[in-house]
Amino acid sequence: MLLLLIISTFCCLEVVHTHPENQKIGGVTQVEPLVTLEEKIWVAGDADVSHYRIPLLTYTPKNKNLLAMAEARKYATSDAGSKFLAIRRSNDGGYSWKPQQFIENDGSIFDGISLGSVVVDDELGNIFIVFSRCNHYEKCNISTLYYVKSTDDGYTWNNPVNMSMSIGTKAFAAGPGSGIQLKNSKYNGRLLVCGHGTLDGDGMFCLISDDHGDNWRYGGMLKSIPYNTPKVSGDFIPDECQPIEMPDGSVVVNTRNQGHYHCHCRIIAKSTDGGETFPIDDVYFDLNLIEPAVAAGALFHNGVMYFTNPTSTSHRVNMTLHWSYDLGKTWNNSLSIWPNPSGYSTMTTIPGLDNSIYILYEKGRVSTYESLSFVKVDLHH
Repeated sequence: MLLLLIISTFCCLEVVHTHPENQKIGGVTQVEPLVTLEEKIWVAGDADVSHYRIPLLTYTPKNKNLLAMAEARKYATSDAGSKFLAIRRSNDGGYSWKPQQFIENDGSIFDGISLGSVVVDDELGNIFIVFSRCNHYEKCNISTLYYVKSTDDGYTWNNPVNMSMSIGTKAFAAGPGSGIQLKNSKYNGRLLVCGHGTLDGDGMFCLISDDHGDNWRYGGMLKSIPYNTPKVSGDFIPDECQPIEMPDGSVVVNTRNQGHYHCHCRIIAKSTDGGETFPIDDVYFDLNLIEPAVAAGALFHNGVMYFTNPTSTSHRVNMTLHWSYDLGKTWNNSLSIWPNPSGYSTMTTIPGLDNSIYILYEKGRVSTYESLSFVKVDLHH
């Protein structure tokens, strides 16, 4: 009888299998990122274009598709030169891509289009691409900022709107990367695009729109030191940047450390007023995120912060995905994406599809300018 009771009790026990994806660290579900798809979606020489650079990537607000954007540099790799604004679309999560479209053509041979940031207005279902012209003052002297807008999920785009009419002609290069729409504070609905200035007048600057992109103004900034003065190595030069909204409604801007001030690592700025100000007391250097001075990807998704860059203090090599379970205080986890030459990167997710993040980055075997490669990373497998 005792033996039967023991057997009966054992048979009624529920066997619980603990999977890594169900484990939690600090209340955040643990992830196990794995690359499940990679494809070069732009290669130097495609469509008789010399090189493709400056990757942008976003979801579309209505159909939850993916849009990739790039500078199609017509004749050379130079930042200052004639370009198309190229765009490609995937309607199946990155498994296939429609042929590229050129939605802007600067038509010049000097200092044309400079990307730029893409920002989605989820409330109205619109997409903005922000770009500049004459940002390097190469045989021109007035920098102008524009946006193009799509109201049909990225299939068509309106004529460029001149943003410099309201913010002035001081050089402003958005991103490169993604702008954000604030959703976790009293500033809900606000569009925020952050970027940088010229090298002399450099710094991290943010633009704000509280009317769904009809009007823009300057918000918070973190100026270089010395400001409006020729720079030398070691100066404080915040540069290309990526804003992220945190769960408490604050905005963190992960920023390129152009002058390697203090370290070969990232500068982090924080705003608690929707991007209006970035107090110096809240600025710090993330010694764990080393960099060779480059535009990097940053993303907050389901309680986890992600960061991509070529993880080196001296060369653009070793594209790596890092993730943090404590809002970026520590970065103890990483995944190698490509160990060889790699440059700018950006990231996005598709709302409602929590299991994946998507990366677009500059990739090559000899140089970083050989291709733009799309990567799908599954977070639980």
